[in-house]
Amino acid sequence: MVIRDATDGDWPEIFPIFTAVVDEGKTYAYPENLPSDAARALWMAEPPGRTVVAVEDDAITGTATMGPNRPGRGAHIATASFMVHPDQRNRGVGRALGEHMLGWASEQGYRGVQFNAVVEVNHAAVRLWQSLGFRIIGTVPGAFRHADDGYVGLHVMFRSLV
Repeated sequence: MVIRDATDGDWPEIFPIFTAVVDEGKTYAYPENLPSDAARALWMAEPPGRTVVAVEDDAITGTATMGPNRPGRGAHIATASFMVHPDQRNRGVGRALGEHMLGWASEQGYRGVQFNAVVEVNHAAVRLWQSLGFRIIGTVPGAFRHADDGYVGLHVMFRSLV
């Protein structure tokens, strides 16, 4: 697997992943059925942010976007979001993207990484982030309307890089 910066030419392969993940209604609060341009504006980060893709056998298997969590006096804490093609789950793509993001954030001088909205019933993601040193620092009850489970909490997760 190679993880590299996403290019404009990658968007036609990223967009179906974005659509599949969002339309499942289990992990992201983005509106469903977004047109390509609107989805691209949400996912493809501008500097100082960055968007990457995981590539195996010339196919994009996952993607991540990362950058400062807040501007100005909050810009020393990073955030990131991850999407793995539904057919590629449980193969280590998310872990590889997470490890890549942590290395990047550290190299860029961020003091920590904060995830603002990890769906509490997304047990695979919660376990993954905890295995990479994140801890749950709070949960907003009922903040996400899950396609199967109704109103569930969103975890705020944090990992220090200092």
